[in-house]
Amino acid sequence: MELHQARFWESLPDGKVRCNLCRFHCVVAVGQRGRCGVRENREGVLFSLVYGLSIAEHVDPIEKKPLYHVLPGSRSLSVATVGCNFHCLHCQNADISQWPREHRQISGRPATPETLVAQALENRCASISYTYTEPTIFFEYAYDTAVKARGAGLKNVFVTNGYTSRAALEAIAPWLDAANVDLKGFDEKIYREVTGASLTGVLEGLRDYRRLGIWLEVTTLVIPGLNDSPAELRQIAEFIAGELGREVPWHVTAFCPAYKMLDRPPTSTESLLKARAIGREVGLAHIYVGNVATADGEETLCPGCEAVVVRRRGFRLQEMALDGNRCRQCGYELKGEF
Repeated sequence: MELHQARFWESLPDGKVRCNLCRFHCVVAVGQRGRCGVRENREGVLFSLVYGLSIAEHVDPIEKKPLYHVLPGSRSLSVATVGCNFHCLHCQNADISQWPREHRQISGRPATPETLVAQALENRCASISYTYTEPTIFFEYAYDTAVKARGAGLKNVFVTNGYTSRAALEAIAPWLDAANVDLKGFDEKIYREVTGASLTGVLEGLRDYRRLGIWLEVTTLVIPGLNDSPAELRQIAEFIAGELGREVPWHVTAFCPAYKMLDRPPTSTESLLKARAIGREVGLAHIYVGNVATADGEETLCPGCEAVVVRRRGFRLQEMALDGNRCRQCGYELKGEF
């Protein structure tokens, strides 16, 4: 693919540039890259090194993102490039997210936006999900694909760490239908130690998603001894209920040792059920339990009468009791797109 000039940057003295794509706002000297490893300053101009270079393409159930209130039972083409602006110690996709940073190389196969849209249609997908790494860092590629996808009748989904700058998020918002944002905890110090990023920046990003009207679901990977205290889980639940909305789904998922965090045990089912109970006490309408097998962790309940309106098992849709978005039992209109 031809080298692609980046968006959202400004020139600084001495040939430096400031990248304004994410909330790190990296200052990048000539010949250097931002912390994501895929945006490089070449003679005072910032370029994306990953435009049109896909490192992963898979057809997944939309529930695997996880998104439970966006066309349940449909397929989504999941795509990614190498690179990430976070350096999460427990990253399950570190082999591709950290590749440019650790190896100073760019990898991927050429795939134009048109190619990705055609692939999604061929596989009877209803959406394209920009995921696995961080869609922000391949923004130009994702944006152009999203515009073409919308024109072909497909929806667009970000699975993201929530650190996209306000300007970039406002630019893609007209083409972005939904997002699942990781909220990895509620302690500023731990957030920085584990991800390299600021909790405050993520919370600002979540508020921006909500303000822009993009359908939002939130995921918290519950890590033993790190973010699993009842007090911290309550803070997360209260933030979602109070600032994003009580019907914004909260996915509490199990941690498995990975990458540089191999010293902690996997999350127990009991711990996730406690998190769900806390969410319900706070008033959240939809809390889903992920990465472990439970009898009802994937079910969607009607906020009006508490009937099961969507039944799932292992990311697979089994039954729906909805007419459009309305509960067949009481007529309550659920939020999302069913």
